[in-house]
Amino acid sequence: MKIISYISVFMIPFLILYVIGYGLSTRRNIYSDFLEGAEEGLKIIWKLIPTLIGLMTAVGVLRESGFLDFLGRMLSRASGLLGVDPELFPLGLIRLFSSSAANGLLLDIFKQYGTDSPTGLMAALMLSATESVFYCISVYFGGAGIQKPRYTLAGALLASLAGMAASVCIVKFLL
Repeated sequence: MKIISYISVFMIPFLILYVIGYGLSTRRNIYSDFLEGAEEGLKIIWKLIPTLIGLMTAVGVLRESGFLDFLGRMLSRASGLLGVDPELFPLGLIRLFSSSAANGLLLDIFKQYGTDSPTGLMAALMLSATESVFYCISVYFGGAGIQKPRYTLAGALLASLAGMAASVCIVKFLL
């Protein structure tokens, strides 16, 4: 384990020196290449800002409106049959849109149930086994200019559902 820590300390300086050395050996103007890349990055960010603002606003409205609490109450019967707490359903829903909002819900679950409780473990595994699908699709496809994502959304939602189910099964049957 110490060797990994030792290597990680030197990785970023090594990469910086490698890029500079490569640029000098090929006689490229490294600074203008850097400025050109930074300009392209800013153009992409400028195109993505409306999408990010829309997603953040929607998640904030969803959390503050009480819809997540309503969803938890509505799904409490199903959650009783599955043996999971109703707070995991809103967590799974929010995770599809925003990682930071899901982390906030995770902290609320940790405060209420504890980190070592089955619910806390399920929630933590759920966040590590899923992805913020709508955020990734809107940001990456928007940045690349892809108009028709085809089967990406269906596949990503199915993968997230499998990750959520796996997190519940792992805690219930393996831990």
